[in-house]
Amino acid sequence: MARGLFSRAWMSKIYHFQARLSYIRVKYLFLTWLAVFVGSWVVYVQYSTYTELCRGRECKSIIAKVGEQANLSSLVSLILSVADSNKDGHISLPEAKSAWALLQLNEVLLAVVLQDREHTPRLLGFCGDLYVVERVPHTPLYGLSLPWPMELWIPTGMRRNMDQWFTPSWPRKAKIFIGLLELIEDIFHGTFGSFLMCDMRASTFGYTDRHDLRLVDGRRVVAEEAFKQAMILQRCEDDEDCVYGVDCRTSCDRAEHRCMAKVAQPNLARACGALKDYLLRGAPVHLQEELEKQLYACMALKGSAEQMEMEHSLILNNLKTLLWKQISHTNDS
Repeated sequence: MARGLFSRAWMSKIYHFQARLSYIRVKYLFLTWLAVFVGSWVVYVQYSTYTELCRGRECKSIIAKVGEQANLSSLVSLILSVADSNKDGHISLPEAKSAWALLQLNEVLLAVVLQDREHTPRLLGFCGDLYVVERVPHTPLYGLSLPWPMELWIPTGMRRNMDQWFTPSWPRKAKIFIGLLELIEDIFHGTFGSFLMCDMRASTFGYTDRHDLRLVDGRRVVAEEAFKQAMILQRCEDDEDCVYGVDCRTSCDRAEHRCMAKVAQPNLARACGALKDYLLRGAPVHLQEELEKQLYACMALKGSAEQMEMEHSLILNNLKTLLWKQISHTNDS
């Protein structure tokens, strides 16, 4: 009897010891897993924070997207001045992360590059991934706005004619167009490289009460180098597959099934094509023939033509001169 009691007591102790040992094992296993998890998380956060900022050659290659002809030292100085949001002379880690993330957005990069120009809204400030630009009161190029159900029933040709009825006087339209030419001039082989305006629809632009042009949607304005890099990665079967944004086109290399890097038409040619009817309607009779001739010469510009840069400057200056001569003596100018 005593032996049985001793045996049961001993077995109970062994059971409790095994249970305690299992509990200790589970406890330490959990603590070990928790330590590994927390340690890995800390390492990840530190590494991701570090890698969110570019380093050395990598940073320079990411900023090369504005083009090799860009003045990189001036661009870096400009970016640093914008990144210092509290103007204390130092770039904190949060400021650097915010600025770098925002500069990946086309409209922010354009606002930084053209911050001293009058045709694009100025960048006022940023916080994290949010940014604020100045509010620019503007009127659409075509003043007619219809409810969308009506838009569906109006033929394209009729809508185009209706749009033309609701536009400013011709001298004011000429001033608006001159503003567009000046914007194109600013972003064509400028200090910080070339940019392509890949949406020339009228809704992209507006004008102030002084009839000065404003770019109201810069999301489709892209650095030319970034455009080239995107297009050579684009697979295609024909030229229709090689479109960036709304109207920046390249050709399809059917042998390689890849889009070419060179844009088919520069900004100036596409701007003249988009606003040809806008500018010709209501133009003085004595000016119609010469203006139409210059607009068609402008529309014929090709991105791959030799001496295109010289032709581009010549046509742009001729158009500006022709229009200024007509409106410089009027109150509308």
